[in-house]
Amino acid sequence: MRTQPRSPRQVHLGAHFPGVNQTTVWRDPRAGSQTDPSSFEHLARTAERGFMDFFFLAEGLRLREQRGRIYDLDVVGRPDTLTVLNSLAAVTTHLGLAGTINATFNEAAEVARQFASLDHLSGGRAAWNVVTSSDAFTGENFRRGGYLAHADRYVRAREVLDVAREFWDSWGPDALVADPVSGVFVRDVHEVEHHGPQFDVRGPGLLPRSPQGHPVLFQAGDSDGGRDFGAAYADAIFTMHGTLEAGQRFTADLRARAVRHGRAGEDLRILPGASFVLGDTEAEARENAREVRFQQVGPEQAVAFLEQAWGRDLTGFDPEGPLPAQEPDLTSTIVQGRARSVQDRAETVRQWRELAAAHGWSARELVVEVSGRQQFVGTPDQVAAEIDAYVQADACDGFILVPHLTPTGLDEFVDRVVPLLQERGVYRTEYTGTTLREHLGLRHPHDTARRTDAHPARHPARHPARHTA
Repeated sequence: MRTQPRSPRQVHLGAHFPGVNQTTVWRDPRAGSQTDPSSFEHLARTAERGFMDFFFLAEGLRLREQRGRIYDLDVVGRPDTLTVLNSLAAVTTHLGLAGTINATFNEAAEVARQFASLDHLSGGRAAWNVVTSSDAFTGENFRRGGYLAHADRYVRAREVLDVAREFWDSWGPDALVADPVSGVFVRDVHEVEHHGPQFDVRGPGLLPRSPQGHPVLFQAGDSDGGRDFGAAYADAIFTMHGTLEAGQRFTADLRARAVRHGRAGEDLRILPGASFVLGDTEAEARENAREVRFQQVGPEQAVAFLEQAWGRDLTGFDPEGPLPAQEPDLTSTIVQGRARSVQDRAETVRQWRELAAAHGWSARELVVEVSGRQQFVGTPDQVAAEIDAYVQADACDGFILVPHLTPTGLDEFVDRVVPLLQERGVYRTEYTGTTLREHLGLRHPHDTARRTDAHPARHPARHPARHTA
C-alpha cells in the first residue's frame, strides 16, 4: 500500500523589537527611535502584514554599567513592556503580543492580572516570557534587593507560575452570567488559597477567564535548570543555537524533558532568535553582512567587549591592532547588569589569542567574529531555503527574527522572504485563527488530554457568588 507523503512542517515566525545594543545599528541614518510609539507600531504592523505569529518585547530592569558608569553602548531603555503591548493590541488584529516580565521581582497576583488583562484586551493574543534573576545589582532597584540565591531562581519562578495559574483558573468557564432577568451577574468563582515559601495568598482572581485560558508562556534559559523549567511549564522556548546540528540536539533534549514531565514533546515550540542580512546575490549579502557587523562592533564596542574579558580598563587601547598583551585580571568585576559577559575569562582569552593568531585578526576583527549571533545571510531564496531546512530537520519550529534596524529592519524580510516561504507551502498565506495559541498550534490549557503532572488541575475552594441582586 502506498503511503501518503508527509505534509511539510509549518514555519513559525516572531518579530523581536530590538533595543539599543550589540544587535542594532543605532548610528545608521535609517535607524529610528527606540521609545517612540510609532516605532513599535511600525514593526508590529509589518509583522502582521507578514502573517507572523507574534511581536516579542524584551525588558531591562536596570541600566547596565561598566567600570561604574552607564554602559551607553548597550542600553536597554524603553517604555514599560505591558504598556507597549496593550497599546499594540489596539492597532493590530491577529498578531500575538509577547512580553518579558521577570518572575523574581514581581508579584504573582499582579502579573497574573496584567497578562489576563492583555489577553482580554487583545482577544486572546497575550504571551508572557518568564525570566528570572539572581543579580543583586538589578535587585537594588527593588525592595528585596539581591536576596535570591542563584539556585533559587527557578524555585521562585515555579511558585510564581503555580499561583498565577490558580488566579487564571479561579473563574469557571461560564462564571460571567450577566443575566438581567435573574439578576445574577457572576457565579462559579473560586477562591485561591496558596501557602508556600514565596507566597501566602487568599482570594479570588479579579477577572473572568481570558480567551486563551492562560496566556502563552515563553521561557528563555539555557542552563540545566532553565531547560527543565521550560520543559515543565513553557509553551515556547526562546533560545540560541548556531548550527542545524546544535539545534537538533537542543530540540531533542527539550522534547525529551517535556515527556519526563508528563507532556507530549510536541507541546513545545522551539524558537531560536536569529538575525538576517539579504542581498541580490550571495556575494552582495555577505558584503552587506560584513558591513553590518562592523557597524555593530565599532571601535568603542570592541574595546568595551575586551574590557569585560580582560577585567581591565583599556582606555587608549587601539582595537585595530593586536589583542592586549597583558593577561586578564581575574579578580576584577568590571560589568554589572546584563551586558555581555564572559564566564571563564582565562580560557576565553587563551582561545581568542589562538584564533587571532591563526587568522591574522585585529582585536576588533576578533570581537566581530566571536560576538556575532546566528545569522541568515544570502539571497531571499537562500534564506527561505535555510529557514525551511532547520524546521523540516526538527532543529526548531521557527525563529524569532531580530532585525538590526529599528523599526524598518523587518520590512525587507516580509517583502522578499515571506512570499518564498509561502510558495514552498510551509508558511501561512492568511491567519486562520484568532488567538496566539491557534497561531502556534497549541491546545487550550484546560484540554485534559494534555494536562501535565508538572502543574495538575487545581481544586481551589469554591467562593460564593457575591454580585447578585
